[in-house]
Amino acid sequence: MARMKIKTIGLTLALCFLAAAACLAADPQMGTWKLNETKSKITPGTLKNTNVVYSSMFGQVKIKADGIDANGKAVHTEWSGKFDGKDYPVTGDPNSDARSYTKVNDRTLTTSNKKNGKVTVTGRIIVSADGKSRTVILNGTTPKGKKFKNVAVYDKQ
Repeated sequence: MARMKIKTIGLTLALCFLAAAACLAADPQMGTWKLNETKSKITPGTLKNTNVVYSSMFGQVKIKADGIDANGKAVHTEWSGKFDGKDYPVTGDPNSDARSYTKVNDRTLTTSNKKNGKVTVTGRIIVSADGKSRTVILNGTTPKGKKFKNVAVYDKQ
């Protein structure tokens, strides 16, 4: 009887992991993305993410990004939350302390960055139909009050 329970629990856990892996594979946003600088148009003096990793576990999404800040220094940002339009803390970004993402459809997200409760950047993230690239369009204001529009194109790794 105990042996049967252990087998059932083991099988249930295996199915849960397979289901989680299937969900991860099904979301085109997930994975590692590298900036394609030749296809991108980034305003000088704004944050430039060169490598971004989206991962998901148990309904939570984690986004880690490495890049260069407005002063040319290396920066590492991290955000964890859900694509539900609610603000979640972001670390490592000198221009924002909270970020929200909203899922528009399977290939599109909208985002909003805030600093001290004030929206500083809004944007749209679109994965191509073939899933091999994504375009991030950001509109915002620098800490010095200068308006900008960045179009960053990333290739899936």
